Amino acid sequence: MTFSILAVDGDGAVGMAVTSSSPAVAARCVHLRAGVGGAASQNVTDPRLGTELLDALEAGASARDALDGVVRGRELIEYRQLTVLTLNGAAATFSGARTLGVHHAQAGSGVVAAGNMLAGTGVVDAVVEGFERSAGELEERLLAGLAAGLAAGGEAGPVHSAGLAVVRTVPWRETDLRVDWSDDPVGELGGLLELWLPQRDDYVTRGLDPTAAPSYGVPGDE
Repeated sequence: MTFSILAVDGDGAVGMAVTSSSPAVAARCVHLRAGVGGAASQNVTDPRLGTELLDALEAGASARDALDGVVRGRELIEYRQLTVLTLNGAAATFSGARTLGVHHAQAGSGVVAAGNMLAGTGVVDAVVEGFERSAGELEERLLAGLAAGLAAGGEAGPVHSAGLAVVRTVPWRETDLRVDWSDDPVGELGGLLELWLPQRDDYVTRGLDPTAAPSYGVPGDE
């Protein structure tokens, strides 16, 4: 049903991109915390697990210890697929025995990807390789990874939703883009990112100091 990528840029940013055959996948699966790291909770999703993973990282646990602590003794955990990534790029993954269809997880340098109901395990490997071969902003590299996975076969069926989010130094998502239902969610996500990136930093400035941010010419915006 889903494949995703979590990655860091080495300068304090952590982000995630995800796509799925089900609607509004990013609303359930993306978990990021500035200064802490990221986590994905997917397959038969329990969003509480993403929050618990980030809480464990923030308390000082390693990626592996955070994941082991969340999984240990957890009811229905065999239905879950989880990834977790620290700001320094350390990753851990878990795919329960009831993870759907063909599934796989793979970690690279500062990146981890996982998926279920895949066309093949090579989809996840392609996501990691696509990210590692790419350049640019973290948002652009996450999208490159997602697109590489789709080109490698993606899910066993068509995907219909996608999302991309990144946190950096402020305590909110600097980028938070979603396509909740579409015949081309990854392509539309790319269009949204192209629109968003030139404005991203200005909206951070608006939050911190509205007097220093430019106007965008919309009604009431001066």
